[in-house]
Amino acid sequence: MRCVGSGQQLKRSNIMPPSLFHRLRLLCLVLCCTIGAAHAAPSPETLAKMAEDDSDSRIEAIAELGAEGSAQSVAVLDALADEALALTGAGRLVILTDTGALDAATGAAIDPYPDDADALMINNRIRRALQSAKAATNIRATDRSTRLAAALQLRDGADEALMPLLEPALAAEQDKEIRAILALAVARVNLASELPAKRTRAAELLGDSADASVKFMLTALLEKDGNGQFAEPDAGVRAAAKASINAIERRLAIADLASTAFTGLSLGSILLLAALGLAITYGVMGVINMAHGELLMVGAYATYVVQGLFRTHLPEYIDSYVIAAVPVAFFTAAAVGMLMERTVIRWLYGRPLETLLATWGLSLVLIQTARVIFGPQNVEVANPAWMSGGVSTYADIVLPWNRLVIIGFAIFVLLLVWLMMQKTRLGMFVRAVTQNRAMAGCVGVPTARIDTLAFGIGAGIAGLGGCALSQVANVGPAMGQGYIVDSFMVVVLGGVGQLAGAVTAAMGLGLMTKILEGWAGAVVAKILVLVFIIIFIQKRPQGLFALKGRFVED
Repeated sequence: MRCVGSGQQLKRSNIMPPSLFHRLRLLCLVLCCTIGAAHAAPSPETLAKMAEDDSDSRIEAIAELGAEGSAQSVAVLDALADEALALTGAGRLVILTDTGALDAATGAAIDPYPDDADALMINNRIRRALQSAKAATNIRATDRSTRLAAALQLRDGADEALMPLLEPALAAEQDKEIRAILALAVARVNLASELPAKRTRAAELLGDSADASVKFMLTALLEKDGNGQFAEPDAGVRAAAKASINAIERRLAIADLASTAFTGLSLGSILLLAALGLAITYGVMGVINMAHGELLMVGAYATYVVQGLFRTHLPEYIDSYVIAAVPVAFFTAAAVGMLMERTVIRWLYGRPLETLLATWGLSLVLIQTARVIFGPQNVEVANPAWMSGGVSTYADIVLPWNRLVIIGFAIFVLLLVWLMMQKTRLGMFVRAVTQNRAMAGCVGVPTARIDTLAFGIGAGIAGLGGCALSQVANVGPAMGQGYIVDSFMVVVLGGVGQLAGAVTAAMGLGLMTKILEGWAGAVVAKILVLVFIIIFIQKRPQGLFALKGRFVED
């Protein structure tokens, strides 16, 4: 060991030579200080405010306890929330437990039990303050979901007493989403500051929000009282508030437009799944199949049956039932469609009125069959866990996972149909029969077999539409009737047998319908869409995309 000086110098400077013992002693002192800070007792002044019979004083004490964040402060807040914080006759705050009582300041057990302790009552204001204070303690948690929930709570309920905690939390937060929420909470608190510079900066920061409540809060600053005086006396703050209001309004308008567009695309994807099969069958055979909506219903009930089988026999794989239901829905609806074509429809080719009436009768048979088997009430088809929730995007728009999956599924089905129609022998035969049935028969195409296969494929695609529809709509015997008219509108508007036309018409009708619904309501929107289609067909009877073939020229 190296000496730092002579013994005389050591004595004069009162410095002891370092040793292992002294180092251990120093380490213990540091640990004790650290533990003491973590379990620091609430200040007597704060507990005195809590003991007062006044809601404002107690709310101020709650905010101070939340800002302290020590274990004992949290224990006091929890006890108050559970109505287990009591005041003795001597004015001492205690925490009542099942086995005794604890001192609110130190957490030490009290003996004997204070029989005169009276529990503190809480009202709604105090409950809200408790929620904010608890959020203030959770904002320092390591778990992201806990911090996010706490930040959201503080955004709506923070006050100036929590600023000593909010500002360091904002400076230390690395998560972008949580940091933005905390910045909004700090700006809301600073908006009530006595300093105009702070209020101006807060008003500017609030312009980054997309919350309508923030807009109303800023609008309140620009209101005048009965004497014509502004609620906010500083002109600079008012100018910043007005600029932020304009920014929020632009952001909300963009968010509303984006939300409408997504909803329209979601509706269009469902219409596309419903109309794809009808475009094939109507294009090949010219059959107005009024039972096409019930084929959607068959696919939805097939999905329900698969869900029940998974719940009973494979509960650990219940989140995978939708994947298994896709082929089941397709083949079930295809089998029903082929049975319809073989038994009824094939005898009525060339007689459109009789075919329409016959398929309408088949739709009633299918509806009644579903009522007999599954009952007249709607059945529950639950979203799997991976399709629950949504994705938060611009301006707090939440895109539901189930609708995102349906849009992706519609694109996948469209791709498969296109590959079948363009790259397979069956697709070539279907296109040949669609363009010129007589000539296709003359060159050896088995038109009767193609009719059956095309009808089965179209029905199967409708079953896939029912599988997708079960994730966003009620599943019941009459669910398909609401889509048959829209499906025919898509086919007629897009052009018979044209996939590109079906896609364009489905997405266009979906977007138009949702835009008009926001402007005029659902009923008027449906009427306007129908009027538009009637006028369009009068001008262009072949639809958006006309078939190319010799029969068109005749």
